Amino acid sequence: MIVLENVTKAFGNRTVLHDVSFSVGAGEVACLIGPSGSGKSTILRCINGLETRDAGRIEVDGREVTPATLPEIRRMLGMVFQRFNLFPHRTALENVMEGPLHVLHRPAAEVREQATALLEKVGMAEHANKLPRQLSGGQQQRVGIARALAMQPRAILFDEPTSALDAERVGEVLKVMRELADEGMTMIVVTHELDFARKVADMVLFADEGRIVERGSPEQVLSAPKTERARAFLTRVLEPL
Repeated sequence: MIVLENVTKAFGNRTVLHDVSFSVGAGEVACLIGPSGSGKSTILRCINGLETRDAGRIEVDGREVTPATLPEIRRMLGMVFQRFNLFPHRTALENVMEGPLHVLHRPAAEVREQATALLEKVGMAEHANKLPRQLSGGQQQRVGIARALAMQPRAILFDEPTSALDAERVGEVLKVMRELADEGMTMIVVTHELDFARKVADMVLFADEGRIVERGSPEQVLSAPKTERARAFLTRVLEPL
């Protein structure tokens, strides 16, 4: 479904991705973990064309990501950001309706019905007419997930979707994501939630300094990492306070 081959990206003199290669099959969940600044978010941004790679190849459902194919690629890929990015002057329902109405040009009555169903799916139906400022962070993020689903994507990219949330709200977002995984949604998730990765991911990739230095099943990477760098990172993250 999503294939990266030898993807390289630099900002000025600083190379942030070095020959990154991996593939995610349809219906699979891949979790990208690693220290801050390791290039995880840049990988997602290259996949959906928010950043232009300098070398290598990226394919989504057999189509190479190029300037010419970007509109089609972005219709296939949902994106859920760390900071919600909801339109502040639109209600939750209107935020979910925005893409299907103005990008896909679907009939308003059909879009409203679908958006209402999606808000129900993520547990936000009773908040449909509230503005983002009237919602908690976890509620805004669930609206963000509904908004991504409204475009009927083939896959969703999650860029640290819980990192801006307090501990009380993290669980409600992860619950929705786990349900999507159970339904067979293809997902690439940049996350520090290692318990989620252990329980939900088909594949875990450990990134460090712009390289994928470890990959495998959750059990392999999280419980028996092969590299010293991954072992040191996981020891620090998992050690009790």
